[in-house]
Amino acid sequence: MVTISAKRKGGSYRIKFLMITTYLCAGIIPLFLFTAVVFKATESYFMEEKKKELLNQANIFSGHITISGYITNSDMRYAFGRDIRVTSEQGGYRIIVTDDMGFVLDDSNGTETGKIIMIPEIIEALETKDVAKEQKNGDIYAVASIVDESSKKIGTVLIVYSPKDIQNIIDGIKKPVYAMTVLIACIVLCFVLVLSHAITGPLSRLMEVIKKISEGHFDERMVVDANSRNEIMQIGAAVNNMAEKLDEVETSRQNFVSNVSHELKTPLSSIKVLSEAILLDSEAPKEMYIEFLRDINSEIDRMTEIINDLLMLVKLDQKEIPVTFKTESLNLVIENIIKMLRPLANNKNINFEYSAIKEVSAEIDRTKLTLAISNLVENAIKYTDNDGKVKVVLDCDHQNAFITVSDTGIGMAEEEIGKIFQRFYRIDKTRDRETGGTGLGLSITHSTILMHNGSIKVTSRENEGTTFVVRIPLINNI
Repeated sequence: MVTISAKRKGGSYRIKFLMITTYLCAGIIPLFLFTAVVFKATESYFMEEKKKELLNQANIFSGHITISGYITNSDMRYAFGRDIRVTSEQGGYRIIVTDDMGFVLDDSNGTETGKIIMIPEIIEALETKDVAKEQKNGDIYAVASIVDESSKKIGTVLIVYSPKDIQNIIDGIKKPVYAMTVLIACIVLCFVLVLSHAITGPLSRLMEVIKKISEGHFDERMVVDANSRNEIMQIGAAVNNMAEKLDEVETSRQNFVSNVSHELKTPLSSIKVLSEAILLDSEAPKEMYIEFLRDINSEIDRMTEIINDLLMLVKLDQKEIPVTFKTESLNLVIENIIKMLRPLANNKNINFEYSAIKEVSAEIDRTKLTLAISNLVENAIKYTDNDGKVKVVLDCDHQNAFITVSDTGIGMAEEEIGKIFQRFYRIDKTRDRETGGTGLGLSITHSTILMHNGSIKVTSRENEGTTFVVRIPLINNI
């Protein structure tokens, strides 16, 4: 077995890039977007809560002004200013108090006192309801109206708050969260890189093996972990299996060419020897010429038989021979085969039995199936000694017909059984030549039965006999 070393290929880099890009698009970017959205929602929540708090403070201070009479009683102005500044310092915000015309009665900063401020929030508080809004610069304006004892609006309390503390809180949360997010992204990125290498490494080796196989190196194999069940290992095992099949096909092809050459070379050599003998011996008697010419004719017939069988196999393989399925009586087909071959059995004093358990009709190509079954029966007779027994049985179930051909002949070893359908395969080449076979009969039989969507099974023991069981579908769905 040849192990292919890992090589960095452009394809593996593209896969890695695709995996990393997919990770960024499907993982990192959504993670950062989600984090940003969460922070934005958190900031909005804090701002809304602060608005409620500031508006509540404005209402409390407004009520305090009403109760204390700061606006209506000029003697309370000093205490009024002091309360505004103390409350402003404690709350961390600016307080501005106006009358119902927007005139600033007091300002905790002291910069707007005596001026007129008529902003939308103050107008809304005087006309409709108290309000708290966020400004373009980020500040919050919370305005509550001041009412007198008769519930008349006589002024407003404006609280101006700059939400730096909220931003500080958010920023304090952002730093560790973003740091953790980046750390997680880096860890996952490293994991993706390792994972992509674990995936692309075997893929690179697999591509290299496939490339070598496509170039004709059928001995190349992918190193597969037998304990691994991932898809790449499964593909690798499939590629190895394909390579083994291709190797078998190539070996079979080479053996086939070698066998064909050998089979044709033998009669050609005989013809050459016989013809040279005739040419060199000009004084040979007529009887010798006739005998040699008969031998040459016999060898030519043998070559013709081999070539015809080869052509038949090629046509069967390429499905060039038209197949015509018709409903035929298998009983009549087998009976005709028995009638044709019975003289061959009688010459060897073989007990030749035929038993039809049922009347069977099936969709078959009569000519081709007759040839296939004839080969089996003829072989059974040829390889059974004198006074032996050959039996043919026809039976069926509701789906298939079964033709059994058994004999008490020489049999074969168990390791030979799986090879007998190979072309030119012989257990005893000398015996085959004496019986006149080409070594292609069983291959033709096997191919013909497969054309009928059937199957053939063999059981055998040396010096005890052989049994062939042919299965043919009653209805052919090819």
